[in-house]
Amino acid sequence: MTTLILLRHGRSSANVSGVLAGRTPGVELDDTGRAQAEKVVGRLSGVPIAEIVCSPMLRCEQTVAPLATERELAPLTEPDLAEVDYGSWTGSELKKLGKEPLWKVVQGHPSAAVFPGGEGLAAMQARAVAAVRRHDARIAAAHGPQAVWVACSHGDVIKAILADALASHLDNFQRIMVDTASISVVHYTETRPFVARVNDLGGDVAGLIPPPPKRRRRSAARSSDAVVGGTT
Repeated sequence: MTTLILLRHGRSSANVSGVLAGRTPGVELDDTGRAQAEKVVGRLSGVPIAEIVCSPMLRCEQTVAPLATERELAPLTEPDLAEVDYGSWTGSELKKLGKEPLWKVVQGHPSAAVFPGGEGLAAMQARAVAAVRRHDARIAAAHGPQAVWVACSHGDVIKAILADALASHLDNFQRIMVDTASISVVHYTETRPFVARVNDLGGDVAGLIPPPPKRRRRSAARSSDAVVGGTT
């Protein structure tokens, strides 16, 4: 059972300006975002990380840089984890976009939302989920089924991945909160994903350290089976 740590980038200059940055080049972390990126190193201390996969946007690259340096890992750039292509909405003030008819669609029926000159949220979810599944299978084959890896991406992208893991329709993804520099955790198995954390901003991560492998009898339940009646 592999473990994916979904890391949203730290706070950027655009996050506090009220502007939809989207894929605008050169959007950097602000001082708070840089401090958040440094804290990620300490938060994940002790967690064995096999690989880091990253959106090509600068703010994501800056977020994983301290962790990658500390772990001596070279982040792998994944275009399919990039920010939503908001088309002509890119660079616009959010208060103005809130008056657009499409805004209500984005809020209430996001699976039908297609940004003018950009992509639809359904298409974004499809490419992001496919990328996560592709990398997860590759990492499991290369590092073993208990591998832990990090994917750094953007708020809407991570929310879409979590909605898929929760078997929830994309129209519900606006109910999920993913703050800057938060981590969310998904365990992937042959049968189903298990969502272990959402929007964690500082909790204990010791539970992400894989236990030593145990020899199991053939009759023992597979790790992809859910515990009946809950767990302790």
